[in-house]
Amino acid sequence: EVQLQASGGGLVQSGGSLRLSCAASGFIFDDYAISWFRQAPGKEREGISCISTTVGSTYYADSVKGRFTISRDNTKKMVYLQMNNLKPEDTAVYYCATRRFICLATMRESEFTSWGQGTLVTVSS
Repeated sequence: EVQLQASGGGLVQSGGSLRLSCAASGFIFDDYAISWFRQAPGKEREGISCISTTVGSTYYADSVKGRFTISRDNTKKMVYLQMNNLKPEDTAVYYCATRRFICLATMRESEFTSWGQGTLVTVSS
């Protein structure tokens, strides 16, 4: 059974940093791309970052490019999202999701087959 467990959310002031973690189990981790999505109150879920398999190609939404960094540790079956210079508009529930092999630049929900529960990030001004 594919399982993804997101953690690391919390309350942070504007300009601060957080690191989210996504722990994976139940599938061949090396064969799957992992993405981070977020959903702010009253808004649709959006893909913000994705990392492909062992090659490690990465994608970022324009809204987070230059501030967020995605990485993966295949030995630990973990994916991380380092979030720096956080802004109030980054407030959302953050989810990790997986699909086979590679990321697509589009990062649409429909492209991903398994999802973890979310972790809440709140950025105060």
